[in-house]
Amino acid sequence: MDKHPGLVRLALRLIGHGVLLACFLLTGGCSPSDEESYQPQYGDRPMQAASKPNYLVGIHPLHNPVRLFEVYGPLVDRLNALVQNAHFTLEASRNYGEYENKLYARHFDLALPNPYQTINALGHGYRVFGKMADDGNFRGILLVRKDSGIHDVTDLKGKAVSFPADTALAATMLPQQYLHDHGVPITAYEPRYVGSQESSIMNVYLGNTAAGATWPPPWQAFQQDQPEQAAQLTVQWLTPSLPNNGLIARDDFPPIVLKQAADVLFDLQNSKEGREILARIPLSRFEEATTKTYDPVRLFVAHFDKTVRHLQE
Repeated sequence: MDKHPGLVRLALRLIGHGVLLACFLLTGGCSPSDEESYQPQYGDRPMQAASKPNYLVGIHPLHNPVRLFEVYGPLVDRLNALVQNAHFTLEASRNYGEYENKLYARHFDLALPNPYQTINALGHGYRVFGKMADDGNFRGILLVRKDSGIHDVTDLKGKAVSFPADTALAATMLPQQYLHDHGVPITAYEPRYVGSQESSIMNVYLGNTAAGATWPPPWQAFQQDQPEQAAQLTVQWLTPSLPNNGLIARDDFPPIVLKQAADVLFDLQNSKEGREILARIPLSRFEEATTKTYDPVRLFVAHFDKTVRHLQE
């Protein structure tokens, strides 16, 4: 255990906040010597707090797992503080594929999927009860280096473009539709799905790709955390927007607990503590929503499937 004291402290910190993260999410893998010195026990569900029923909260991979905990851990803490007779645990996923496998297998009790995942989850026994507000921020952006000499979308023909994942709606599907609509079909460039928003940005910064796609919150976080690198990039193109990420509950989630959780989420903007939680995301508020709220997403996805590339759930 003495070999990686910093990692052990981080792991204990994550567990203390009710976050499920396997050791490889933090280190990229556990060596045999690590396993001999420290052998945590993992199960399908974490230990319940004070005999309260435990509910898993799944946030889609907006960030890498550690960053996701930093941003959304306080939100789960707030639920645990204010919702009676329930305990909530935030579970991070390595990538979009793993998250979607869990979601469609009904692994999560509550989830915050992107809009594409939201409409797919409805067929797996989830229902929409809310969403993130600020729909104007749910759009794709395409970044280039300021010294790249790329000014027109057609300059991307024959070049590589980085995207977080093939099912990322704002950061992949919207930008790919934008490129298609402006004369650059997906066959005209090399799409690289690099696993995370941060990686998509870093690929264009490092010159591995001619452009990188993401959406406003990760770009704002990158500008704040790495201002020198961000100063060498510029937002070259913006896409239209769609309804923001959904809040969904599994169909067997207790209605009384859901009402309490929804009340906490929809009231965050009305307290100092809540506004601090929202500022981390960043977001002005959560708001009520229904399945019908995502009708524009269904229309976009159908059009994308026909014009850009075929989608498979």
